[in-house]
Amino acid sequence: MEKTGTVLVTGGGGFIGGHLVAELLRTGHSDIRVVDCKPLSEWYQLLPQAENICADLTQLSACRAAAHDVRYVFNLAADMGGMGFIETHKAECMLSVLISTHMLMAAREASVERLFYSSSACVYAAEKQTNADVVALRESDAYPAMPEDGYGWEKLFSERMCRHFREDYGLETRVARYHNVYGPHGTYDGGREKAPAAMCRKVIAAKLWGADEIEIWGDGNQTRSFMYIDDCITGSRMILDSDETEPLNLGSDRLVTINQLVDIVEGIGGVRLKRTYNLSAPKGVRGRNSDNALISERLGWAPAISLEVGLEQTYRWIYDQMIAGGRTS
Repeated sequence: MEKTGTVLVTGGGGFIGGHLVAELLRTGHSDIRVVDCKPLSEWYQLLPQAENICADLTQLSACRAAAHDVRYVFNLAADMGGMGFIETHKAECMLSVLISTHMLMAAREASVERLFYSSSACVYAAEKQTNADVVALRESDAYPAMPEDGYGWEKLFSERMCRHFREDYGLETRVARYHNVYGPHGTYDGGREKAPAAMCRKVIAAKLWGADEIEIWGDGNQTRSFMYIDDCITGSRMILDSDETEPLNLGSDRLVTINQLVDIVEGIGGVRLKRTYNLSAPKGVRGRNSDNALISERLGWAPAISLEVGLEQTYRWIYDQMIAGGRTS
């Protein structure tokens, strides 16, 4: 990316978008347009150096206005959250296809130079993720297609649209499949939070308010890999800059159980808690991990932030928020 021309970040009022805008500003991009449907008061990070707009990008007219005179697009906008949200809001998640479709149409009309689309590891078939000791998912494992119902189908369909807008209309598109991104300035309560933030909140609440136990969704032996936000931003920018036209995994390849995740967070908090397991709660696939061979070979990217370091940063930020805002159980 050259530093001339407008950069559009959709979903920029969200967790990943806020960090991306901050990094673009830090590295010398001065003309940044940020669009999100949330009121400005609810943005995760509101950076006054950027042009900040509240608009509903499910509408084609809003996408056209957002893409006007834009050179690069990072399309991060979507209705999403952790398993507690996407398993119970499938229709809402699928309606994000309106954003994906209209943003591609508007970008083509505006002669955007390059568009980045944030997809998800939820595009991978559940049958490849039935064991905790899962084989890491390669990009080719997305087909034959049977992605996660709702959210995963929308992401996979939007990936295909990116491909065909590139092939049919010459719009240069790049796609990353995010694997469990976490870090400060993210959701940690309210139902949309993901496992790292949820575990940090639960351990902090127990420590602050004198509880001696923590609830874990599932049996705690399900496995995941977790990528710190800084690694996500670096990888996203590299993918946009690259010549890789097919989707690339962007995630950590370190597999841990949810119980191990809790072990790390308890260590940061300096507590040990009794664990109760809610087997009826949403828990997603049994195991999921990212095969990073392709992005390592093509772009030389690998995560730089360990899970322990990233979780400590996340824990400290959530702790400060909970102290400032009062009790969060």
